[in-house]
Amino acid sequence: MKKNLFLALCLLALSPLSLKAETIPANDSRVVFVGRTAVDGTSVSFDWTATSFRIAFSGQSLTMKASDTKWDADAEKAATRHNYYNVWIDSPTSAEPHRIIEVAGNDTIIELVDPMYLKKSRRSVHEVIVQKRTEGEQGKTTIHEFTTNGKFFQAEPLKERQLEFIGDSYTCGYGIDAPSRKDRFTPETENASRSYAAIVSRYFGADYVAIAHSGMGIARNYNSKFKGWWMPDRYLQTFDEDSTQVNRWDATKSDFHPAMTIVYLGANDFSTSLAPRYEDFRKHYYRLFTYIKANYGEDHPILCVATKTHEYLFNYVRDLVNNCDMKNVHYLGYCPAQHNHTDEDLGADVHPNYNGQKKKAYSIIPYIATITGWGLQDMPVK
Repeated sequence: MKKNLFLALCLLALSPLSLKAETIPANDSRVVFVGRTAVDGTSVSFDWTATSFRIAFSGQSLTMKASDTKWDADAEKAATRHNYYNVWIDSPTSAEPHRIIEVAGNDTIIELVDPMYLKKSRRSVHEVIVQKRTEGEQGKTTIHEFTTNGKFFQAEPLKERQLEFIGDSYTCGYGIDAPSRKDRFTPETENASRSYAAIVSRYFGADYVAIAHSGMGIARNYNSKFKGWWMPDRYLQTFDEDSTQVNRWDATKSDFHPAMTIVYLGANDFSTSLAPRYEDFRKHYYRLFTYIKANYGEDHPILCVATKTHEYLFNYVRDLVNNCDMKNVHYLGYCPAQHNHTDEDLGADVHPNYNGQKKKAYSIIPYIATITGWGLQDMPVK
C-alpha cells in the first residue's frame, strides 16, 4: 500500500499539471519577431500585415497576454475592425494555419495552442509560429507576456534568406478567403499567409516582411483618398497607421536584412478612371527608391512589379526604372491574361483569391531566383 502511494506521488510530481509555470516578457530574447516592432518596457507592439513571431516551449499549455487598440476614434467604425492571427504548431508556415485567433481588448489572456494537441504530442519541445493575418487598419497589437506550465527555449532565429515586400491590398491578402468576387470585404477574409508575398517566401525558405496597406499608391491612393500621404511615406513608419513620424523605422537597428525588395504598387494610382501625371508618379517612386537604398545600400536589388490595371502603368514603371540612374533596379509587367477574372481566381471585391495569388507568385519567382542568385527550387509553389 505504501509502495503504491509512493509511486502515485512520484507520478504526480512529474506530471505537467505539477510543473511550476514560467512567464517571460514579450521582449525576451528567446522570442523571435519578424517584422517592424516597437518595444515599450517589456511589451512589444506592431501593426503591419504579416508581422510574426516564433516561440519555443515545453509543457502542456501556452498563453499570451495581449492588448489590441483600434486606431479609429470613431467608436462605431472601430467596432467593425478586428485583428486575426494565423497559428502553426510544430510545423513551418503554410497556406493552411492550424488555428486562427482573434486579438481584442486590453490585457486579454489568449490560449495559443490546443491543450489536447499538447497532451497527445510526443514532442518534448514545441515551436509555435503566430502571424498577423490582417493589416494595420484593423488595429495595433501589443504583446505583454507569455506563460507556460513548462519551460521556454530559444526559438528558431531569423532565416538566412530574407525578403521585403512593399505593396497594397494584393500584398495584404485582402479578401483572399472570400468565395466569390461579388462578396464584400470583411477582416475575416483577409489572410496574409495566402498572398503572393507569403507564397514566394515559402518557396525560397525565406522570412519576409510586408510593408503594405490596402488602397495605397505611389502618387495617388484609391479614389484619391489620403492626399499627400502615399506608400513612400508609410514606408518610413514603424507603425502602418502612425503618420506622426514619431516612430520612424530605423533599418540600421534591425536584425532583418532582406536580400531584395519587391515593390508591387500602382493599381490604386490608376483607380476610378483617373491617373497621376508621369512627373508626379516618377518623383514619388524615385523617392521610395532612395529610402530603400538608404536602408540597405546602393547595390541592394529592387524589383518593381506593374499590375495589369492600366496600359500606362507599365510604361510609367519601365521608363522610371530605365532612367532612374540607380544600380540593380528591375521591372516586371503583367497583362490582363495573368489570371482569370472569374470566381476561379478572384475573392472579395474582385481581388485575387489564393489561386490568383499563386499565379502572381509563379510570375515573380524566376526574377527573384535570378537577381538574388538563389536559383529555382525543385518544390511546389503553394
